[in-house]
Amino acid sequence: MGKTLVLAEKPSVGKELARVLGCRKGGEGYLEGEHYVVTWALGHLVTLADPDVYDKKLEKWSMEDLPMLPKTMKLVVIPETARQFRVVQGLMKRSDVSELVIATDAGREGELVARWIMVKAGWNKPAKRLWISSQTDKAIREGFAHLRPAREYDDLFRSAQARSEADWLVGLNVTRALTCKHNAQLSAGRVQTPTLALVVERENEIRRFVPQPYYGVRAQFAGFTAVYHDEAGNARFFDKAKAEAVLQDCQGKQAVITQLTKMRRQTPPPALYDLTELQRDANKKYAYSAKETLNCMQALYERHKALTYPRTDSRYLSDDVVPTLPDRLRTLMVAPYKELAYAVMRSRPLQTKYMVNNAKVTDHHAIIPTEEQPDLFAFSGPERNVYDLVARRFLAALMPPFEYEEVKLTLKIGPHSFTASGKIVKNQGWRAAYDKSFQLDDEADETEDEPDQRLPELTKGQRLNVSGLRLSTGKTAPPARYTEATLLTAMEHPSGQVADKALKKILQETSGLGTPATRADIIEKLFSAFYIERHGKSLVPTSKGIQLIDLAPADLRSAELTARWEDRLARIAKGQEKDAEFVEQMRQYAAKLVSSVKASTAVYTHDNQTRKPCPECGKLLLLVKDKRGELLVCPDRECGFRKRTTQVTNARCPNCHKKLELWGEGDKQTFACACGYREKLSDFQARRRQDGAGKSDVRRYMAQQSTQTQANPAMANALAQWMAKNKK
Repeated sequence: MGKTLVLAEKPSVGKELARVLGCRKGGEGYLEGEHYVVTWALGHLVTLADPDVYDKKLEKWSMEDLPMLPKTMKLVVIPETARQFRVVQGLMKRSDVSELVIATDAGREGELVARWIMVKAGWNKPAKRLWISSQTDKAIREGFAHLRPAREYDDLFRSAQARSEADWLVGLNVTRALTCKHNAQLSAGRVQTPTLALVVERENEIRRFVPQPYYGVRAQFAGFTAVYHDEAGNARFFDKAKAEAVLQDCQGKQAVITQLTKMRRQTPPPALYDLTELQRDANKKYAYSAKETLNCMQALYERHKALTYPRTDSRYLSDDVVPTLPDRLRTLMVAPYKELAYAVMRSRPLQTKYMVNNAKVTDHHAIIPTEEQPDLFAFSGPERNVYDLVARRFLAALMPPFEYEEVKLTLKIGPHSFTASGKIVKNQGWRAAYDKSFQLDDEADETEDEPDQRLPELTKGQRLNVSGLRLSTGKTAPPARYTEATLLTAMEHPSGQVADKALKKILQETSGLGTPATRADIIEKLFSAFYIERHGKSLVPTSKGIQLIDLAPADLRSAELTARWEDRLARIAKGQEKDAEFVEQMRQYAAKLVSSVKASTAVYTHDNQTRKPCPECGKLLLLVKDKRGELLVCPDRECGFRKRTTQVTNARCPNCHKKLELWGEGDKQTFACACGYREKLSDFQARRRQDGAGKSDVRRYMAQQSTQTQANPAMANALAQWMAKNKK
């Protein structure tokens, strides 16, 4: 019997599979044992060919050559990873290799990675599929004990390939058409463009918004405040005279409690994390970008084996995971989770009704800790923070509901009604898993008009003296700009862009715009294309981004296209529709979009043009901003010249502690801050050397020590105390 070739998606995963499978003999790009040979891709090794592969004249972008509609899509080896492809192909052609195990990420994109390699390498022997949700030794062994025939996933591959080919046909054709039409570096796509449209439309709403002053009346009593409501229940009034009349009418009068209700309520624990929800909370609490959070998750999944598969869209577990929960809890019996984990373990049987739902688990269950003990000191700072979010959410989901008594009362002052409400906490329940620095969703829902407060003991019919009456004022606020957290929510639930009820339902049932795995990259592309900028946490569209939405075909501005695609791709994955029919219709659709761009009379203008000529082609450079600062960019796509002028660094201003910008070149490089602080780079470096080691240096030292046997634990403890004391 021959050997089994195992194909992983990344080297880190491949090496872990090899270790569990006993493959210790090393070769270039693979590891080998008695029964298995483990190799790996480097992400994609094979991709769809560029247009010039079909016709050399397509190397030059020209409107006359559009649309590009190849009858058969070709696959090519990616030049940067060609060496590893040759390794994998050589292993596939070995005479002693009799079968293949596809061990790429268990999902649509992972299936595509492996199948394209198999097609390009000419694999024609039996193949099986490994489908696991964590990289622990136990999960790997169980996965190899229950391998499935690869043919069971053929339709999933056809769906993935159809999606990729359709994106090529639509995205490349429209991008070339817009760029050629307007002589500017413009791009569009079925996910990128409607995502940008969300940001642009929000900005337009803010610009159109005209603030209006409003008024209200508040009555102060001993220990609490009540708010006036009219007969329609409104607490805000745009007629100042009306509010003043109510205020005047209540002067010098007592209040009578006409209604008082007490309701015992409870709030169940929040659902477990899927990737999008985790990215939202990491952005809210730590200001991490979606891409940063995904990178941390990948490291915690692959390298540290501390968390389960990250690219999931489910927030629940299936029944088969329940027996593993005690082992996962034991891994959390370390500071700072020890007391919480012990409390959960003592309340057996475990409370799982808020986390288990087979019907809501798709390819992968929610993100939870694995059964392997984590080495917290080996985590980077961001990895530690992301792990903390998942660990606390996992513990919270196993804890009792938050219980409180809700008190609502209505008071009459003369003929006018005032209301007040408050909560009396009876049992913290799952909220004990969180500290006060993390705002919970139900806390965020509290409004200025109805303050949450602790009410004293009161009775119906009781008369109260009014200690103060005042007119409250304010102005209506425009809708808030998107942050990465709120944009991720809008991408996940973009049904507001779609009028058709059936399509709305499809978007609700699928993953919305993009997938949990791709949304971070979509947002990053909007930054790199200079369509959006960051102003603090807020995302603001640039002039280029705003103009693109006006220039792009109307079909691409809405999530409706994605809804139609996802519905059909899901049918292909279930074997209910032919992928060839879908792709052929996408050819016709791409041709239609190109025609609409050609016929357009819209004009694009560079309003960020400088007077500095490009040193390569002489055209005037554009000044653009990205996440790292400012740079000069040539508007000619074929030239591609770029030069950075300022860069946001991690160095902090000694006066206001904001991040410093680095200006200039060579010996003239200078740190600058908005508060007015200036310091030459050479002087800054000399000062850092004089100050000695910083906290980052100590953190790196401790990480190194955690990989070795600690010869001096007392020193390690002292360092840990030093870091805790100096932690900001």
